Amino acid sequence: MPKGKKVKDKTKKQEPIEATLWQAADKLRKNMDAAEYKHIVLGLIFLKYISDAFEDLHTKLINAKEEYEGADPEDPNEYIAEKVFFVPPVARWKSISDNGKKTEILLANGKKVDIGGYVDEAMEAIERLNPSLKGVLPKVYARQNLDRASLGGLIDLIGTIALGSEEAKSKDVLGQVYEYFLGQFALAEGKKGGQFYTPRSVVRLLVEMLEPYEGRVFDPCCGSGGMFIQSEKFIKSHQDHYKKKGNGLSLNPLDRISIYGQESNQTTWRLAKMNLAIRGIDSSNIKWNNEGSFLNDAHKDLKADFIIANPPFNDSDWSGELLKDDARWKYGVPSSGNANFAWIQHFIYHLSPSGIAGFVMSNSALSSESIIETEIRKAIIESDLVDCIVTLPDKLFYSTPVPASLWFLVRNKLSSGFRKRENETLFIDASHLKEAIDRTTNTLSEEIIRLVANTYHDWKAENKLFKDKRGFCRSITIDNIRENGYELFPAKYIEIDAVSSSFDRTEIDELLNNNLSTNKKLLSQVNASSSEIYHQLKLPVSQSLFAPIKWIKIPLSDVLSISEERLGNNQEPEILTCTEKAGLILQRERFAKRIATEDTSKYKIVRKTDIVYNPYLLWAGAIDQCWIVDVGITSPAYEVLRIKREYDPTIIGRILKNQNLLKMYNGISVGAIQRRRRAPVEKFLSLTIKIPSVEDQQRFQSLTRYIQEEMFSLRKLNENLTEILVTICKNWMA
Repeated sequence: MPKGKKVKDKTKKQEPIEATLWQAADKLRKNMDAAEYKHIVLGLIFLKYISDAFEDLHTKLINAKEEYEGADPEDPNEYIAEKVFFVPPVARWKSISDNGKKTEILLANGKKVDIGGYVDEAMEAIERLNPSLKGVLPKVYARQNLDRASLGGLIDLIGTIALGSEEAKSKDVLGQVYEYFLGQFALAEGKKGGQFYTPRSVVRLLVEMLEPYEGRVFDPCCGSGGMFIQSEKFIKSHQDHYKKKGNGLSLNPLDRISIYGQESNQTTWRLAKMNLAIRGIDSSNIKWNNEGSFLNDAHKDLKADFIIANPPFNDSDWSGELLKDDARWKYGVPSSGNANFAWIQHFIYHLSPSGIAGFVMSNSALSSESIIETEIRKAIIESDLVDCIVTLPDKLFYSTPVPASLWFLVRNKLSSGFRKRENETLFIDASHLKEAIDRTTNTLSEEIIRLVANTYHDWKAENKLFKDKRGFCRSITIDNIRENGYELFPAKYIEIDAVSSSFDRTEIDELLNNNLSTNKKLLSQVNASSSEIYHQLKLPVSQSLFAPIKWIKIPLSDVLSISEERLGNNQEPEILTCTEKAGLILQRERFAKRIATEDTSKYKIVRKTDIVYNPYLLWAGAIDQCWIVDVGITSPAYEVLRIKREYDPTIIGRILKNQNLLKMYNGISVGAIQRRRRAPVEKFLSLTIKIPSVEDQQRFQSLTRYIQEEMFSLRKLNENLTEILVTICKNWMA
């Protein structure tokens, strides 16, 4: 083999079964909303699982060997004893599969249904014979907007994998499929998805830091139950802990913890009940009520050993005005406009004397300007409850791109098994530790999870392995926190890390080799574009592309169309605001705090080259064209206009931003108060403007294409050279 020549591996990487299933299931979704489709898919997966588990035991009972001798395969009690759901004949997967393509099915009661109605009947039959599932299973398959051919295809797809067999259960196939699908649906639903799903990597980090080996685990806003699932996985993966403790392994790991939860959204509660049922986890203490944990605490007397939660961020609609005298507010009455410190005190209230709480919280709670929140945070700090704070990277959560933090609160810092650490708090800055999934989503790798969790454990341990690390972690006394106004931002206490001075010749060589050939191509493109631009400059005006030959007058309604495209349940992109001086800008760069509402589903979508104007400030010049993002959203109060295809967006955008049009904008603005004069979109579109002819615009496009190509090439060239410079410079900095 020639030296240095690599042989390509032609073997195709096999995707995990859950990813393959998802791709196939998503194709069958067609135009159905992800929020609806998830119940259809997850319900069928659950039905397939319990049917497979039933058939596995049913076969053993029929064979009547050893302990099953004399058993009745159709007696529900035989299945209860083995913790298996009894599945009646109508709901067994073979019956579902056999009827999947039929347009008319005759039920035992004489009723005729299609496959959708048949699956609903199967769900009802299961609930009647299994009280723990009553009101849990989805009965949504008979709805008109569910294509029957797609439903039959979905049944065939899910039927291709054994989900409840002994082998599948030992590999946790269903758990992987169900959890993967939950995550994919949360991603598809965007902001709404965050209401029922916390990204797995965040849950893993919480559980690894809490170490819930045994005791009562409580999540008062449990969503689809991911915190409980991960706690159970933690126990299974740490069985050596029980050997060391001399506790033996005779006790089922699932019996070492008891779980308690509450959820106010009934459909999400159903997801949690199914999620736990397929893992064999007792969900009898997972409660649902419409009022939620604040107004109707379903576990008032519970004192938990572990609290693990991801409550809604900055919730302004939590009925705080009705709870001013609540016993839970030991450290101060929370603001009725923000539930962050209501949740924090709810967690503290439910902690046992030796308990620990780990939860996700908005970064605003670390250093809020609110006097009420500052006083509550001060009281909690002075009570020495704050054990550790971890800041997380951005783009981890589907519900918001805003970064969050993990809080760990303990009742007793003198508890046995750990070193005495009263009046100390560990700060960890993990905001820079992330692994990109795509442009809008990050995750925490296993290495990051281990690093952060081990740092916390080393800090608590008596062996004194912990050391402060510049740029990452630091142990701080309460005196230092007092001096800093009771703020809890880790970055305030952790020294910035110096740039590494380790020299990596391989890195430099690889970077240079990769970039130099690219730079040669870019320079060639720049030369070609420059030649064409120079040629145009030399031509007479009558032939050049640098000036239009013909101008036309045209109403804006012929050039622009009103866009009413809304965000809906999609993931939230950048939020844009339009000002009279700066034009269209990113809201986060203009304001220190988020000013958009938490629910942005009604915000208007803005796409590149769209025209956006503020109706109340158009007279002052608050109009701009979107070039700063490919896709963003803006206030429903703004007008978003899309340029029709036959017109050049660059020309139209420039003309509409021309200061000479301000008089026209002022003329269509109505209202007695100058700062609140409004320019209706109907009047805006009725304006007549002067633009180059369509033919001239096409000539213009050919010129701008050359210029844009050169700008792109130069920008890439600059990026490559900058990357080389940064890599070299870091080896010269201490």
